[in-house]
Amino acid sequence: MHTVLALRHHRLPRYWLGLTLGLVAAAVGGVHWWEQQLPLKLQEAARAGRLDACIRHADQLAALRWLGGRAPQEQGLCRRRKAAQLWDQGQWSAAMKLQLQLVNSGASQPADQQQLVQWQRQLESRALGLFQQGDLQAALVLLAAINADHRSDGAALGDNLRDSWTRNRMLRDRGQQLIKQQRWWEALDALNRIDHPWWKGQTKELRQQVQLGIASLRRQEDKQHEGHGETNPSNVPLAEFDALVSRKIAAGMDDGQAFERACKELGGKVVETGPESACRR
Repeated sequence: MHTVLALRHHRLPRYWLGLTLGLVAAAVGGVHWWEQQLPLKLQEAARAGRLDACIRHADQLAALRWLGGRAPQEQGLCRRRKAAQLWDQGQWSAAMKLQLQLVNSGASQPADQQQLVQWQRQLESRALGLFQQGDLQAALVLLAAINADHRSDGAALGDNLRDSWTRNRMLRDRGQQLIKQQRWWEALDALNRIDHPWWKGQTKELRQQVQLGIASLRRQEDKQHEGHGETNPSNVPLAEFDALVSRKIAAGMDDGQAFERACKELGGKVVETGPESACRR
């Protein structure tokens, strides 16, 4: 009796060991069989133009490379076609992501890297076009597809666009504030420093206000001088004088300093003619 039980206990570990090894062998065999089937499925999907299925099979095959399999050319073909399809549909971020996967895979070709660079340049060009048209956010969305919307050191193209946008907006705001204070020459300088096409269009009315303000100021000065029997309070070249005053204001001088320095450089001196000043040689 004891002998029979001992034999049974002795046989049980062997049974479980054999069962375990059998299951492992079956699993490995199944994986190996599936690995052999995947290239065929890849080829069928590629021939039929079922790009999503082809890519899915390619990803599965890539997960089995540890068994010694190589990435077939169909893997690169499907990713290449799918990336082009996404690009034509305007899904630029997804297209760039898939194209980058292709370039980093073992099924890529030299032309794939060239295509990636070409798409990057096209997105940069489109982003700059949107920026010039005044759509900063849309430009940043495009740049995000190529990781050019922001960098921690502020050196990305998107960072430069934000800085330019902010600078132009602040110049607009400064011009508005100076117009309210009727500081016409300083307002003109602020608006003249706006270099963004969209912001130039947005500040067109402000420029007209400044020009009207300057014209009104000159008329007032002329009337005041006419009341004193003077028809030409300043006898220096007016256009040259105004341009010189504007440049000095742009350099940081206030209205009074700019007026005095410009007058001196033109060989004149500032004289008081009633409540206003004039530049005479």
